[in-house]
Amino acid sequence: MAIDATPRLEGGAPHYRICPLCEASCGLEIRTDTGPQGPRVVSIRGAEQDPFSQGYLCPKGVALKDLHEDPDRLRQPMRRQPDGRFTPISWAEAFEEIDRRLPPLRRAFGADAVGLSIGNPASHKIGLFSYFPGLARALGSRNMFSASTLDQMPKQLSCGWMYGHWMSVPVPDLPRSDLLIILGANPAVSNGSLWTVPDFRGKAKAMRARGGRIIVIDPRRTETAQAADEHHAIRPGGDVFLLLGMLHTLFAEDRVRPGRLADHINGLDELRALATGFAPERCATHAGLPATTIRQLARDLAAAPRAALYGRVGTCTQRFGTINSWLIDVLNILTGHLDSPGGLMFPKAAAFAANTLGRGGQGKGVTVGRRHSRVSRAPEIMGELPMSCLAEEIETPGDGQIHALITVACNPVLSAPNGARLTRALEGLDFMISLDPYINETTRHAHLILPPPSPLEDWHYDQVFAQLSWRNHARWSGPVMPIGEGPEAPQAEWQTLLRLTAIVNGLGPRADLQALDDLALQAELQRSAGDRAEQLFPMIDGGAGPARWLDLALRSGPYGDGFGARPEGLTLAKVRAAPQGIDLGELTSRVPEILRTPSGRIELAPPALLEDMQAVTAALHRPLDNELLLIGRRDTRSNNSWMHNLPVLAKGKERCTLLIHPEDAARASLEAGQMARLSNARGSVLAQVEFSDAMRPGVVSLPHGWGHDLAGTRLQVAALQPGVNMNLLLDEDDRDPVSGTSVLTGVPVRLSGAENVPTANH
Repeated sequence: MAIDATPRLEGGAPHYRICPLCEASCGLEIRTDTGPQGPRVVSIRGAEQDPFSQGYLCPKGVALKDLHEDPDRLRQPMRRQPDGRFTPISWAEAFEEIDRRLPPLRRAFGADAVGLSIGNPASHKIGLFSYFPGLARALGSRNMFSASTLDQMPKQLSCGWMYGHWMSVPVPDLPRSDLLIILGANPAVSNGSLWTVPDFRGKAKAMRARGGRIIVIDPRRTETAQAADEHHAIRPGGDVFLLLGMLHTLFAEDRVRPGRLADHINGLDELRALATGFAPERCATHAGLPATTIRQLARDLAAAPRAALYGRVGTCTQRFGTINSWLIDVLNILTGHLDSPGGLMFPKAAAFAANTLGRGGQGKGVTVGRRHSRVSRAPEIMGELPMSCLAEEIETPGDGQIHALITVACNPVLSAPNGARLTRALEGLDFMISLDPYINETTRHAHLILPPPSPLEDWHYDQVFAQLSWRNHARWSGPVMPIGEGPEAPQAEWQTLLRLTAIVNGLGPRADLQALDDLALQAELQRSAGDRAEQLFPMIDGGAGPARWLDLALRSGPYGDGFGARPEGLTLAKVRAAPQGIDLGELTSRVPEILRTPSGRIELAPPALLEDMQAVTAALHRPLDNELLLIGRRDTRSNNSWMHNLPVLAKGKERCTLLIHPEDAARASLEAGQMARLSNARGSVLAQVEFSDAMRPGVVSLPHGWGHDLAGTRLQVAALQPGVNMNLLLDEDDRDPVSGTSVLTGVPVRLSGAENVPTANH
């Protein structure tokens, strides 16, 4: 789909840009012109020659114009005054204040006194993603929190245990698939999640046109389900019982056929023993699906020549999220659909993918639980603690208490459970720094906000999403707009992070960033190239910052030139010279080369998951309550909370509504358009009722990331339609204990009319 941002005017030559607003990472063609106020965006279209997105564009891509021009977007550092107002300051003033305040706090209270919190948008910014680890290492704090613990950590953890690395996440090979079963995901809206697949709708339509089938399993008949061949309305939280019933069926009916992977797996006997206790007839009630449906899904998956079972956010944000993620891959393996064309396959990224480096086929695997959070004892995974633990770590006195916080591209007041408690905690910090383009519900508490440049003022390479892509590729896009100059001009994010790192290391606010980056790059070369490091260093291209690290990664990667050893291979110069990217071909089989487990085999039965199965058995023995259950949802136009401030995405109908099946609405005596109250032990919120027979009876839905009615923010467009923050109803202590991921779906609530009550949510 191609959408113009404005009526088409011919400016100069088109600029190519990778869209940074969601995982689809579409290629854009942007035209600009020079007006009275300087350069301006004239049009935004899908880049038809892009080998990866092939001209596709959703409404978010068009919104880059609004983001660039948004008067609320910060252009220079801001300091919060005692009365709560923010005033602009220079970059030099900002870093001098950080140097005065941050090191003394660390000296007084220790390294753990400084917490870090990073959000999903960092994955779309190579400067943030590549330089944040350096800041984290310099701080040496155990208190690092990530948005990954709100949506994807179960999948990364299960893949780490099974294949040996957190980012060895297999994705559906949709162009060659005969059957795609989708559990708890809505790629027609998201264009993939931990699966970078622009224009899912188009690819799904082509699949069905050649005789393929799509089955969707979700409590709501989602946009994906509406275009599928079958939809099964599962009970929220019932995924683990569905998957175990399918596993039982495969063994009971002798349908286990791992194919060539039979020589590369450990733990098959443990799985066979596990499956015996979960016959579909026993699991059906808790799954909310008939036993016949569970059996047929297993049979269909086993019988299809080329098939994939794919699950995402809905499967992860449950009590048994890690077990769900594990069983999805197990079912694909046992039916011969992992690492096989048309099934789940592993992308092979051109740069930065740890599963392409070193000797393939064996490695150290992953280590978890090296420490736990101080208060709740939640596990550390990938060096990160659950975001839901942040408030208590700020509030609770003692050694390791957080006194200062650095947030990077995140808004946990809206995205994490019990944002009201987090709000109170943030107010008590001694010092808070936020790297963010907005004064939002979280950054309004910061003492200093350090903004990034507009995406149109920066270059980009997909460091993360190339590792999750439906097709292998290498794409680079340059800046569309010139960046300003002078002390108040935007500063590249890698420079901001490196300056903070220098301050933490005691080098002061005016350290030579180029010299520091040279030292780090030389050290990396020394580790990877040994005696050749001194010879290779002058060959690295890019000038400064992450561009040089990208050139090193490309040259050292699986398609690279090996610093001249393979002249036909990739370099940064070659990728930059390809205006709309380089196609590296369809996904290929990678087992055993991709494996980094100590055994060199796929581990089908990780001990921690077998141990957690005791809790699954206990849950199966508990009778179900007749409760109304709350689930979330996404909308194409509101992928993240800050997108609600962009006019092109905010226009149109009210999107933050409470979807209710008409039968449930009738029981509560509710009318369409009426305000209803949702409540539970955590609190209550008011939301506008919208009838929908797409909902499973007994289930209601609110979208994620709303609640823009808090004082002190500067989000003028979002404030016009603030919506309701569903996370106020979520319990920050309710987590999957294996991964620490918050339970965000299947939450019990009570529903009633909201007549004669205040309209503010609390």
